[in-house]
Amino acid sequence: MGLGMRAAAILALVGCLATVTESKVYTRCKLAKIFSRAGLDNYEGFSLGNWICMAYYESHYNTTAQTVLEDGSIDYGIFQINSFTWCRRAKTQEKNHCHVACSALLTDDLTDAIICAKKIVKDTQGMNYWQGWKKHCEGKELSEWKKGCEVS
Repeated sequence: MGLGMRAAAILALVGCLATVTESKVYTRCKLAKIFSRAGLDNYEGFSLGNWICMAYYESHYNTTAQTVLEDGSIDYGIFQINSFTWCRRAKTQEKNHCHVACSALLTDDLTDAIICAKKIVKDTQGMNYWQGWKKHCEGKELSEWKKGCEVS
């Protein structure tokens, strides 16, 4: 293999690796559809608008969002789910109530994140876990968040 071919092969490999870790930022309407299909609309009494609003203020709809907190724990993914209580990073002292690897909360497939978010709402009796929701969404008219979206 010539030097030019080797360089092209390395560039192609690097390109593939870059696309694997590329962040996925969903649109509001795409999330509305995914959330609706996953049964989040009126889950535990919280309308679809609550979920879309919360995801916006937690991660700006970015599936790979990560926030390192002062205590050393990390909030992961579109819902910014914390590693200390809800998912498993590597430490055995973490509680992992969602029985999921934190890395699974960073993928474009939102299944694990949605299952865990449902568990958080059920276990904590509401959406107060999310500061973004408390500050920007709680008690507000939220129908605008799904306006113009086809939700089925």
